[in-house]
Amino acid sequence: MKTNRRQFLAATAALPFAPALVSATGADRRKRLGVVQYSYALRLSAERAAGKTGLADPLTFLEHCHELGAGGVQFGLGKRDSEYLAALRKKVETHGMDLEGTIRLPKDAADCERFTAEVSCAREAGIKVLRTVLLGGRRYEQFRRAEDFRRARAQAEQSVKLADPIIAKNDLLLAIENHKDYRAGELMDLFQRLGSRHVGACVDTGNSIALLEEPLEVVRTLAPRAFTVHLKDMAVAEYDEGFLLAEVPLGEGILDLPKMIALLREARPEIRFNLEMITRDPLRVPCLTEQYWATATASGRDLARALTMVRKHKQKLPRIRDKNKKEQIAVEEENVRKSLAYAREHLEL
Repeated sequence: MKTNRRQFLAATAALPFAPALVSATGADRRKRLGVVQYSYALRLSAERAAGKTGLADPLTFLEHCHELGAGGVQFGLGKRDSEYLAALRKKVETHGMDLEGTIRLPKDAADCERFTAEVSCAREAGIKVLRTVLLGGRRYEQFRRAEDFRRARAQAEQSVKLADPIIAKNDLLLAIENHKDYRAGELMDLFQRLGSRHVGACVDTGNSIALLEEPLEVVRTLAPRAFTVHLKDMAVAEYDEGFLLAEVPLGEGILDLPKMIALLREARPEIRFNLEMITRDPLRVPCLTEQYWATATASGRDLARALTMVRKHKQKLPRIRDKNKKEQIAVEEENVRKSLAYAREHLEL
């Protein structure tokens, strides 16, 4: 049975508070925007194709973001030896930055050994928050039938149940992103059913537009269970099967970022914000097709509201397909730098 936001808050009021996300000595660090590793997807791909480690190495990525003036990083740590983890932790402390991880949920009981080892490494590195996703893809692209979506959803939620005691034993927080797979209310229902103080949300400020959700309402809904944030700005335009959705540098899109930040800080004063600026061509959201509605739980009212927003705020969207790889990587770097500068100058981050 689904619950509304008020019922959820009442039900969770008696739960013990989650562990603090930052230490007292790190209280000022949250005022500087961190950077999510996916913000460098193009460069990472080019380096991988060239046989280079580059920014895929956490220490290298940390140093790069420090040079940009970022307050922290969020990346996939995986398994590392103790010497590497000690070096990483020391570098984080030296730079006065924060460290968050990204992790893949255990697929099944046999995969818990891998998951446990990665969680242990994260704890040893000083990570307190591990971001993850449930389904990994966009709901309306990944599944052809509602029953396929329901089956994958059940398996994903079983994975969360397998992960929860491992996360709790290590006294970490597992932050599930609204990743164009679950609507905000569906995530809150999951948190209530699980009843764990160690499982909450990684609030992505733009993703849920693709599921016809109003961005501010998504933030309001998830804020009480937020452990970390993917901060981004979005731009939109129409096309014949729905609308196009593009990530743009902070301040160049349609999102009310100051209001979102205020809502999240009101609910969770210690919350950290991380830039996720993915440079790519606009994504297609085919909300006027039969296939989109095979797994959708949105209403006609949601559709009308989303299309009205698109028509009101439509703009020319950035594209990189006509650029060569070197030019694309240069645009990617500039987008990150512009976003960090905007955050410092206008968002107090």
